[in-house]
Amino acid sequence: MKFLLQFFISLFCLYGLYGQRTIDEAIRKFNDNTVPYIKVEELTPNNQFVLLDTREKVEFEVSHLNNAVWLGDIVFDMDTVSTILSYKNTPIVVYCSIGVRSEEVGEKLIKKGYKQVYNLYGGIFEWKNKGFKVYDSNGQETDRVHAFNKHWGKMLTNATKVYDPKKQNN
Repeated sequence: MKFLLQFFISLFCLYGLYGQRTIDEAIRKFNDNTVPYIKVEELTPNNQFVLLDTREKVEFEVSHLNNAVWLGDIVFDMDTVSTILSYKNTPIVVYCSIGVRSEEVGEKLIKKGYKQVYNLYGGIFEWKNKGFKVYDSNGQETDRVHAFNKHWGKMLTNATKVYDPKKQNN
């Protein structure tokens, strides 16, 4: 009986190590829903949102949403934000790979008084998975998306996954 209990506890722990297999599962686990979400289908060319990419610079350079401004991940300069967005009622959409890092940045923007901050649900992965276009550092459309790492990359299903941008074939 003791062996059986240990067996089930081990299985449960191993399941936790493998983590989430879908974007929805990961968001439920890691996000606190402190920043309102916006779905990828709600972002149209007619929207007047400022898009802020909250990933690392190397991720942004591989690809990003059209007209997005690189802000950086968790550590960023609020003075830079003030330069980009002097008007605190500007509608802002923050995004990262799936929406975890961007939630943290969104929280900081809200604390600084920005009134219309939204987190892109599923981030650039969901954007690309649903067939929307992304652009490289030269402004050219690309199929490549930085997949962060092999674990998170499993959630990116409709793009060429890039783990090391210096290598052509990842």
